[in-house]
Amino acid sequence: MALPIHESTELTAPSQTRTLSDPLSFVRGPAMKNRFMLAPLTNWQSHADGTLSEDEFHWLTMRARGGFGLTMTCASHVQACGQGFPGQLGNWSDAHLPGLTRLARAIHDAGSLAAVQIQHSGRRSDAALTGQRAVAPWDDAETGARALSTAEIEQLVEDFILAALRAETAGFDGVELHGAHGYLLGQFLDATNNLRVDRYGGSFENRTRVLYEIIDGIRARTGKDFQLGLRLSPERFGITMPESLALAHAMMACGKIDYLDMSLWDAFKEPLDEGYKGRPLIEHFTGLERGRTRLGVAGKIMDAATAQHCIDKGADFVLIGRGALLHHDFAARALADPGFRTIERPVTRAYLQTQGMGPPFIEYVATTWQHFVSD
Repeated sequence: MALPIHESTELTAPSQTRTLSDPLSFVRGPAMKNRFMLAPLTNWQSHADGTLSEDEFHWLTMRARGGFGLTMTCASHVQACGQGFPGQLGNWSDAHLPGLTRLARAIHDAGSLAAVQIQHSGRRSDAALTGQRAVAPWDDAETGARALSTAEIEQLVEDFILAALRAETAGFDGVELHGAHGYLLGQFLDATNNLRVDRYGGSFENRTRVLYEIIDGIRARTGKDFQLGLRLSPERFGITMPESLALAHAMMACGKIDYLDMSLWDAFKEPLDEGYKGRPLIEHFTGLERGRTRLGVAGKIMDAATAQHCIDKGADFVLIGRGALLHHDFAARALADPGFRTIERPVTRAYLQTQGMGPPFIEYVATTWQHFVSD
C-alpha cells in the first residue's frame, strides 16, 4: 500500500520558497529562530557519574551562541546500566539536575532552544563502565547481553518518562528519544532478532510498542508546551526500508511528537535496499504525509548549499553534526553566506580546541573517524 504523500502547508504561494533563516514553529512549545538544529553527538566529556562537566557545558553553550536554533545534548542515558561510552551525560538520577539546569539556562541565555536526547545503549552498553551485564530485547550471543524481562521493559518505559520529567524540571524545552543507530529503542525495532513472545516482540506492532508507550507516558505527564522529538535510522541494525517508512509515517501522522529526526548518514545517498534505489534517501522521507509534525534530516551536511538543498527537497530543518565540530558557529556562517563550506579535513587538535572541544572529545573523534584529526 502506498503511503500518503506530503504536501507542504508552509507555502502560501507557488513562488514562495523556504530558507534556512525562516523561523520554524512546532505544535508545542517555542519556535526555532532558524532551520538549524545541533545534532546529538557522542563526546566522552562528562564526569564518570554522568554529571555535567565544564568541557561539556562549554561545547554546547558555544554552539548555542553560534546561531543554532536548537541545541541538543549528546545521548543521555536513562538508566545507569545503559551507559555506552565513557563520559556520557546522565539523566537517570536527580543528582544530574543541577548540571542540567545550569546547561538549559545558559543555552536559553544564548538565544537557542534547548533539548536533551534521552537514550539507553542496550546490547551496546559497556559492562566495564556500568559493572552490569548488558541487556537487550533478546539474549544476544554476540555481545553477551541478556534478554530483558517484561517487567524490566515496563520499568525502562517508566525511566524514559522520568528522564523527560527531569529535563522539564531542569528547564529544557523538550527531549528527543534516541531510536536510531542500533541502541536499545532501535534494538526493539530489529525484525531479525527481536522475536520476543510477549507484547514487545515479533510483529511490527509489538516491536514498535515500546516507543508508543514512552511517547504516551511523556505526553500524559509533562506540560502542554513540552516538546518531544524522535530520532530514527532508515536502514541497518535490522531495520528495513519498508518498516522504516511505515514507522516514520505513523509517528508523524499520529501527532504525538513535535518532530522526527531522520539520521540518514548521507542525506543524498540512495537506500541500500535495491527496491528503493533511484531516489536519494531524503526524498523517501520528505515525501511522506506528516500533518503538523516537523521533519529534520542529518547526514553529511557540510555546507550552506547542501543545507538549503535539504530544505528545498522538503525537510523542515537540518541537523548539523560534524560540521558543528569544525565550526562552533556553523549555523551563523551558513545563514550569513550561502557559499559557506567547512574547512578541509583533517584538522589539528589545537584547531578543535579553539572550537570548544575538550581533550576527551577530541580523542574520541581522532580514534573513531578516519582522516578527521591530523595529529
